[in-house]
Amino acid sequence: MKISRLLEVLDGELVCGERFLDNEVLWGFASDLMSDVLTLDTDKLVLVTGLNNLQTIRTAEMADIECVVFVRNKKILPPMIEIASEHEMVLIECRFSMFGAIARLYEAGLKPVY
Repeated sequence: MKISRLLEVLDGELVCGERFLDNEVLWGFASDLMSDVLTLDTDKLVLVTGLNNLQTIRTAEMADIECVVFVRNKKILPPMIEIASEHEMVLIECRFSMFGAIARLYEAGLKPVY
């Protein structure tokens, strides 16, 4: 699924990474536990989380995750945008709960990691 389609499915707001909207993601993973994210070894992954802090961006960077969706109307902070921009990440804000966001993505064809 192209990130532009993911944005559409989630009725999300793009905060960072507009030039990467044509990139593909194949897998989805939802977690607020960044230690769980660090156990993944999957390319073309979108992380769905409600944890909006620098730890999330740093974890995504370490795990080579290029797209992060923040659910439950969590607002992405300027320092997060700055680091994500440096590492060519897409950041999206979404109004849905984690469950609702993942359900929509799964229905649209995104595969779960597990």
